[in-house]
Amino acid sequence: MAAGSKIENLLWEQPPPTRPSLSLPTIATAAIAIADADGIDAVSMQRVAGDLGFTKMSLYRYVSSKSDLVAVMIERAVGDPPDLSAVQGWRPKLEELARLVAEVWARHPWLPWVTMGDRMMGPREIGWSEAAVGALAGTGLTGGERLDAALLLFGHLRNTQSLATAGTQPWAEDRGASPALAQLLDRHASRFPSLVDALADAKDAPADSGRAFGLACVLDGLAARINARAS
Repeated sequence: MAAGSKIENLLWEQPPPTRPSLSLPTIATAAIAIADADGIDAVSMQRVAGDLGFTKMSLYRYVSSKSDLVAVMIERAVGDPPDLSAVQGWRPKLEELARLVAEVWARHPWLPWVTMGDRMMGPREIGWSEAAVGALAGTGLTGGERLDAALLLFGHLRNTQSLATAGTQPWAEDRGASPALAQLLDRHASRFPSLVDALADAKDAPADSGRAFGLACVLDGLAARINARAS
């Protein structure tokens, strides 16, 4: 069998035979529950099998490795791609898409980190990219620009998702500095005057790690390019 064909079969709806009470969807659902509760590193064939009441060897009839299991988890966790046909205008479409992506990632915080890199993707996951690129149809952007815009959008969402994860940044939820950083800045304020000034003026800023602001900037940039192309 050609390289990659086994995982392709798993993702593209060609499941192996099932046993009573055990199936690929059941395995994926149990693995997702573990990842949601304890993080992706907590997922193992042994842990999933134990939670389901089966031996680890039973799982190997369905997935041959943890990497294959993660691929199936991704395809199940992302859910069906959105139908944006009822949303009018490319900008509202992308705003709605961004909102839905954020919802999915909030439910499954491990998803942004396992969906990076060169790997096999399933039809549901690809469908999200299709929705992003399709939202820009008829805007006058070239195919390459539409693809780049989708990458830029997902990249921005992934970056702000990382900043929203507890323990990944020194800033408090109100956009102020954490206590440790605040003490450093107090002692060295003259060295970082711009940062101190900005933090002092940011107390009422939305605590979304810049997601809404960055999204507006991305879409404003696309709008400028689209309008320039139209004229």
